[in-house]
Amino acid sequence: MKSCRRELLLYAVTDRSWLGEKTLCEQVGEALLGGATMIQLREKDMDDESFLREAFEIKALCRKHNVPFIINDNVEVAIKCGADGVHVGQSDMEAGLVRDKIGADMILGVSAHTLEQALAAESRGADYLGVGAVFSTSTKNDASAVSYDTLKEICKAVKIPVVAIGGISRENVLTLSGSGIAGIAVVSAIFAGGDIRKAAEEMLKLAERTVNCEDKGSNI
Repeated sequence: MKSCRRELLLYAVTDRSWLGEKTLCEQVGEALLGGATMIQLREKDMDDESFLREAFEIKALCRKHNVPFIINDNVEVAIKCGADGVHVGQSDMEAGLVRDKIGADMILGVSAHTLEQALAAESRGADYLGVGAVFSTSTKNDASAVSYDTLKEICKAVKIPVVAIGGISRENVLTLSGSGIAGIAVVSAIFAGGDIRKAAEEMLKLAERTVNCEDKGSNI
C-alpha cells in the first residue's frame, strides 16, 4: 500500500455550510495556500453530476499544489474524476468492497470509533484511519465520541497512520500530543473564519507541534 503519512498532517475537509460569499474552490485554494497537506471534498446532499463537476475543479487545484485529493463516501465519483483516494465511514460501503472497486493504487481512508473497527479497516485494505470525534463537533451530529485513551490505543495497535478528527481547534489541538496521530482533520478550524489562509497557516504550525510531541513508541 502507498504511504500517505506526511500528507495527513493538516487534512482539510470541506463543508458547504461555511461558504459565505466565497465559492468552494476559492475556499480550498486559500486553504492550500495556507499549507493544507490533504483535501477531502465532502458533499452529502449534491447530485452525482454536480458533485463530479465540482470534483474535477477541486482536483485541478490540488494538482497545482501537489496535494492529495480525496472524495468523501462517493466511490463512483472518486473513480470517475481520477481522485487520489476515497474516504468512507462505518455506515458507507464496506472497506474491503471499496478496495476491490478502486484497486490498489488509490488511497483508502476509513473512519473508526473503536479499536475493533480500526483493526477491521486495516485488515480490509485501509491506508489510513480517521478516528473521532475526539472533541464535540457540530459538523457530524451522529459522530461517536472517542476518548484520548482510545485514540492512543488505536494508534499503537495499527500499522497504518491515524488522523484525529472532530471538533479540533486552535484551543484544543495540542492536547492530542503523545497520542500517536500522524495529523489532524479539520473543518471549521480552517473554513469557518474570514481569513482561511491564515487559519490554515496557524493550524499547520499547531499540527506540527502536536505530531512532533509524539511518544517515541508511536507509529512511524
